Amino acid sequence: MFKTPKTNRQPLWLIIIRLLRWNKPEGRLILMIPALWAVFLAAAGKPPLPLVGVIIVGSIATSAAGCVVNDLWDRDIDPQVERTRDRPLASRALSVQIGIVVGIVALVCAAVMAFYLNRLSFWLSVAAVPVIVLYPGAKRVFPVPQLVLSIAWGFAVLISWSAVTANITAPTWLLWGATVLWTLGFDTIYAMSDRQDDQRIGINSSALFFGKYAPTAIAIFFIGTIILLAGVGLLVNLNTAFWITLILASMGWIWQIIRLQKPEIPNSAYGEMFRQNVWIGFVILAGMIIGS
Repeated sequence: MFKTPKTNRQPLWLIIIRLLRWNKPEGRLILMIPALWAVFLAAAGKPPLPLVGVIIVGSIATSAAGCVVNDLWDRDIDPQVERTRDRPLASRALSVQIGIVVGIVALVCAAVMAFYLNRLSFWLSVAAVPVIVLYPGAKRVFPVPQLVLSIAWGFAVLISWSAVTANITAPTWLLWGATVLWTLGFDTIYAMSDRQDDQRIGINSSALFFGKYAPTAIAIFFIGTIILLAGVGLLVNLNTAFWITLILASMGWIWQIIRLQKPEIPNSAYGEMFRQNVWIGFVILAGMIIGS
């Protein structure tokens, strides 16, 4: 029904994979991690396997929809940014119509997963949709758009925890806060690679908002993450395994904070540190599972 430009030599399915960022799995995994933190903690380390599958598929579908929505919003901005100029909608390798269809399919898949959940989790899933859809617009009007993204990320915790317990408790909110701060930290690092382009275009980001104090802000975000995760561990009585992994994660964040203090860092380093946070998140997840 739809056709991509004739000048594009890649098959349509491969272009769609790039649109969904499935060729860059770290961004999909880092959304899944807080959802898995929540489902395993809420179930004391032993959640029903079907529910884990729903959380994983739902995270992938939601992330895919978010990528499409973001690229539809930014299709005229991304060509002006070095990191994003080759994205399918930005490079016109894919039409807007196909992008919309792919986005709708992703949202439908996420909705199907949400119907498996209980009433509270379902309505939390519904509440997350406006935040996901409006996030790309936030960078045009809000000085710290990464905060909007972080709140969207936080819904993964609320949805997954309530899917197990059908309620939200104090440990849930501590985990939510940890997720919001962690996301602010790693996404501010990610935004630092685009500072020059964003400033030239007139796009907001936390990296620009904090300016020369961005490394200090990231340090505060990561320290806050550690404190809140420790609070979760105490409230749900996690054992030694969790505390060991939290120490290892803290060492990783401290190393990143020290590296960010250096006067000159290659742009590629910011992407590396973002990807390292995926591994840090999985280390913590392992501690939560073993330590429950």
